[in-house]
Amino acid sequence: MGEREVLLEVKGLKKYFPIKGGIFGKKTVNHVRAVEDVSFNVYKGETLGIVGESGCGKSTTGRTILRLIDPTEGSVTFEGVDLASLSASDMRKKRKDLQIVFQDPFASLNPRFKVGKAIEEPLKIFGTYSDSQRKEKVKDLMKQVGLKPEHIDRYPHQFSGGQRQRIGMARALSVQPKLIILDEPVSALDVSVQSQVLNLMQQLQEEYSLTYLFISHDLSVVKHLCDRVAVMYLGHMVELADKRHLYNEPLHPYTKALLSAVPTPNLKPKRERIILQGSVPSPSNPPSGCVFHTRCHECMDICKTEKPEMREVREGRYVACHLYNEEERTV
Repeated sequence: MGEREVLLEVKGLKKYFPIKGGIFGKKTVNHVRAVEDVSFNVYKGETLGIVGESGCGKSTTGRTILRLIDPTEGSVTFEGVDLASLSASDMRKKRKDLQIVFQDPFASLNPRFKVGKAIEEPLKIFGTYSDSQRKEKVKDLMKQVGLKPEHIDRYPHQFSGGQRQRIGMARALSVQPKLIILDEPVSALDVSVQSQVLNLMQQLQEEYSLTYLFISHDLSVVKHLCDRVAVMYLGHMVELADKRHLYNEPLHPYTKALLSAVPTPNLKPKRERIILQGSVPSPSNPPSGCVFHTRCHECMDICKTEKPEMREVREGRYVACHLYNEEERTV
């Protein structure tokens, strides 16, 4: 197997949101550290999953990559171009290759736009099609995502949640992107509809040679769809590995706790349930050292004072934990 081609490279990504205070509420008194020093690669043709509890910064990471919100620090390199350094007009041109499907399929569609117009809008912005060509293209896209072309003049509220998410996929596909960020695309759908939409995403990925960055809190869905999985906690990435290795042998204590909470069929041996104590600290006042040490059942003295670096501990396996640095580990 040859070396895989890196499509997206994220290095030292940070996103801080200011907390305002003072008499007139104009003074910055602190920051919410939503994303803190996150680095990873996405390879061409793969699906990389980002998982973690609500509020861990995974959705902010996705939106910062696309510059829907600007990063505080760090670089996002797509096909050799640093997106963070592009002007607004240059970034607008680059959006043809980078699309997103949002969590709420209803809120992401303009209720005043008919479905045909919603899918056609990107073609008007980026395409060179005539009016008749755009109409035909929209009908073809609707067929490909499992919608009836004769429903082109319906409004979003006339479709079910699963159908609206298919509309979102058709809109993202209309400009033939190279990378699609899927921000919890099935979490608002019924379980039976989730499987249909996930199968559609896999089918479209093969057909269009797409690369996905899949953001979710559902570990079962991530296992089904993704090739590699990154785990986030309180804005930090704590583990990154091939899904088979991560699910069979998690390394970071937080990943172990997450996976122990996933229900398994009775035929499979159950993991020992790890109950995390306490609550997630505030991202505006994170703990010193390792951000997970306040809830970690394997916490050592060094964890309270020194932040662990994300390092490769085995081939293709990255973890930010002092347990895997023999020089630091205390017995």
